[in-house]
Amino acid sequence: MSALHICAALFAAVSLWVLPVAAETKPAYTFAVVPQLPPLAAHRAWAPFARRLSEGTGTEIRLKIYQTLPEFENDVFKGIPDFAFMGPYEQVRAFDPVGYVPLVRDGGDPLKGILVVRKDSPAKTVRDLDGMEIAFPAPNSCAASLYMRALLGEKEKLRFTPRYVVSHTNVYRNVILGMARAGSGANKTFERDTPEVRAELRVLYETPDMVTHPLSAHPRVSLELRKSVVENILRMTGDEAGRRILNEVQMPKPVKADYTRDYKPLERLGLDRYVVR
Repeated sequence: MSALHICAALFAAVSLWVLPVAAETKPAYTFAVVPQLPPLAAHRAWAPFARRLSEGTGTEIRLKIYQTLPEFENDVFKGIPDFAFMGPYEQVRAFDPVGYVPLVRDGGDPLKGILVVRKDSPAKTVRDLDGMEIAFPAPNSCAASLYMRALLGEKEKLRFTPRYVVSHTNVYRNVILGMARAGSGANKTFERDTPEVRAELRVLYETPDMVTHPLSAHPRVSLELRKSVVENILRMTGDEAGRRILNEVQMPKPVKADYTRDYKPLERLGLDRYVVR
């Protein structure tokens, strides 16, 4: 046998041994994040979380950041993401038709909608905003828009014109710049904004406490992977880097979530009539 034939035979043998190994790739799962922040800020906060989760579960978690809430909801209600960090009422709306199961949520401070005005605003109560324009992040943001609009209209009997400015970050800056007399956000996003922004604003009104955002899984995700995701998130509290990551994504004290206990009570709020479809 010639040297050429020997080399060809050896290459074929090595190829047969190498190719099956090279073909092995990690399963990939999409992870959608509700757009509370501008895309760049959201990616900066969530990318380390997705990376840590990928390493811990042995899978590829592909982060997907959205420009707007309608884009996020469109994917969620079609069941496209495998995992999603969503608003509490989005979890309610996605439970029956799609089957998203809440896995983990923050067990620390509850979620609240907050109505903010400039520090030097003459407004002392919400009644002082009657007939005014109020900035909201998006029509279907849970605490910041759905619950706040319901309370202002039904409980406070306030007449107001809503203006939707996409994100919580935009709400706070619209108020500071005088583009709206007041704006509605959430305690979680306000606390994580810059000290300079917080110094310019004061909270005029708050919603009652709500359960926090869940990280949820589509029912097609295996029970084994769901369990691994939960275990890995809870394990992040055990080291400084993990705690820093959790704080950035609004889950400094993660706990296991349960739909019946945590989210089913929200069905009684009747917020569906405020949902914009």
